[in-house]
Amino acid sequence: MSGAMSFDAALLGRKLVREDDMSCFQITGKSGEEQIGRWALGMLTLDTTWVLTFDPGTQEFVVFSELHPMPQAWNMNGFGENCGNPGFGFNIGNAAQDLCVDGALIVQSQVAPPTPFPVTRVGSVKFADDACRPEVLLSGLQ
Repeated sequence: MSGAMSFDAALLGRKLVREDDMSCFQITGKSGEEQIGRWALGMLTLDTTWVLTFDPGTQEFVVFSELHPMPQAWNMNGFGENCGNPGFGFNIGNAAQDLCVDGALIVQSQVAPPTPFPVTRVGSVKFADDACRPEVLLSGLQ
């Protein structure tokens, strides 16, 4: 899995950056060279499982602990069956870090829940059209 995210640089001083702080987010899963799925922030609905917990100080996504029993749920619940069909998702819970493809948990993708999940910071990213939140439209009444 690879991905990218963007949030306001003013949040870098916080202890945690959360899902509501994201301005852009996208993930893509591959098996070898074949793309097996993707999910982006523009696909978010009221029914989407969406939890993101990032520590900007350590430049890592938070992994499972007693304080954070399910710190990541990117279009995937803890059972791994709600990523859609077709669909793609990822989560970190108490059982594993794992992927969901087309509504099914991919057991072969599982790694231990506390496995570190670091991030590499880059200067700029070309996001897919559906990866970013739309700009807020403002109007004035007179």
